[in-house]
Amino acid sequence: MSERIPSKTDILEAHKVIKPFIKHTPVLTSKLLDEMFNNNLYFKCENFQNAGSFKSRGAVNAIMNLSNEETKYGVATHSSGNFAQSLARAAKILNIEAYIVMPKNAPKVKVNAVKEYGGKITFCEPNLKAREETLAMLISNTGATELHPYDDYAIIAGQGTATLELCRDVPELDMILCPVGGGGLISGAALSADYFGHNIQVIGCEPDGADDAYKSYLAGEIIPSINPNTIADGLLTSLGKRNFPIIMSYVKEIVTVSEDSIIKAMKLIYERMKIIIEPSSAVTLAALIENKVKAKGSNIGLIISGGNVDLSKLPF
Repeated sequence: MSERIPSKTDILEAHKVIKPFIKHTPVLTSKLLDEMFNNNLYFKCENFQNAGSFKSRGAVNAIMNLSNEETKYGVATHSSGNFAQSLARAAKILNIEAYIVMPKNAPKVKVNAVKEYGGKITFCEPNLKAREETLAMLISNTGATELHPYDDYAIIAGQGTATLELCRDVPELDMILCPVGGGGLISGAALSADYFGHNIQVIGCEPDGADDAYKSYLAGEIIPSINPNTIADGLLTSLGKRNFPIIMSYVKEIVTVSEDSIIKAMKLIYERMKIIIEPSSAVTLAALIENKVKAKGSNIGLIISGGNVDLSKLPF
């Protein structure tokens, strides 16, 4: 894929490419939650996606866009979990090697999933410098092609297919609430909302303890995430340089939420919707719990980004 912001055609093409290998995930609703929040809520359930998160979309699209020469020695990335297992799964589809650098404190459930898909893990210290240095060494040793978890236009186009489906399934949406980590999901969501929706407002949601996207959005420049502290382990990374301009142009605002609200939202979804979600997915409903989003009687899409959670360590 070329080095430019994905077009409408790029996202449609990505959807066509990945369709045989991903699920068209359901949009679930809850009358009780609608009444509780005075809005019509539509949950796009990427927790039901292959490998347990939306990241399968981007991983498959990115790997399918590589040439035979680029996949000859496999692919490599650094990831705390969801992209790691999604890339390992995508590599298995093509029968190529996947080399994954993971922080040594990565959730065990995600480490085990990477291994089950055949990914070769190298552990490192839990900081960006260690991740990048370990990945560089791994690429030097193997000749593998690096695929970035979010700062990549083929990844962004792939992630955008979730919102393409949401817009088709719920054409009357007024707003989409989306988690923000590195920005791969929200940049793809914001582009698709613009291309396939009708005046949809896209609002990013992130934890108070990892609020670099909120600060970056207000400052108009990327402010790196330094020592983030949140239960939402999928939202710890800094924004990518390809993601940030898209966010600035297509996202209406970014709001932050407390750890208490994330846990409340998570519990509410478990109890009322009977589905398993990870903490990162709960930031969208948490924004409604805290009244950070001004809406009443609106049709709101909430992207449930993933469901890879250690059930022995639930926070409630």
